[in-house]
Amino acid sequence: MSSPIRLLLADDHPVVRAGLRAVLDTEPDFAVVAEAATAELAVRRSAAGGVDVVLMDLRFGPGMHGSEATAAISALSDGPRVLVLTTYDTDADILAAVEAGAAGYLLKDAPPEELAAAVRTAAAGQSALAPAVAHRLMDRMRTPSEALTKRELEVLQLVGDGLSNLRISKELFLSQATVKSHLVHIYAKLGVDSRTSAVATARSRRLIRD
Repeated sequence: MSSPIRLLLADDHPVVRAGLRAVLDTEPDFAVVAEAATAELAVRRSAAGGVDVVLMDLRFGPGMHGSEATAAISALSDGPRVLVLTTYDTDADILAAVEAGAAGYLLKDAPPEELAAAVRTAAAGQSALAPAVAHRLMDRMRTPSEALTKRELEVLQLVGDGLSNLRISKELFLSQATVKSHLVHIYAKLGVDSRTSAVATARSRRLIRD
């Protein structure tokens, strides 16, 4: 009999981790070997070895973001594969996770059989994207001139969070002139003429989080 797929559950909600464990424990070829309530702990546990797939949430409250942890784990030599499991399906979150090296991206409302299949796919070294996520990525590829870049999405998310151009420039280590340039491109792509309209339009299209 082959060895089970060893899983690390990274989520800051104990109830979510317990629910995931209950679902995954029903699969005979899975073994939940560790849990992490913070992204930092997920990275340290992954670096210690003995894990094949990390199920990674994106939001952990204060501290490291799930995408940052995904990048750190993906950079490990012989590190585990990372399957993002989150409630967020915005372009900003999807692009950040994929660029960080996520092997897959699944939403938390996925049925158990879809989750199990995604874990096995990720463990086998293949890409496991939820259908809705794959559809959004395909839409971006079909209309690249209209799609916001990862940096533009980052700027717009911070605008939506209420940050000024000065604070955005400090957050992203950009000049204020560069931030303004990004906003000009964002307005043109979205067909708007103000920060408020840009945020409202982006949220309605699920480009950024509410």
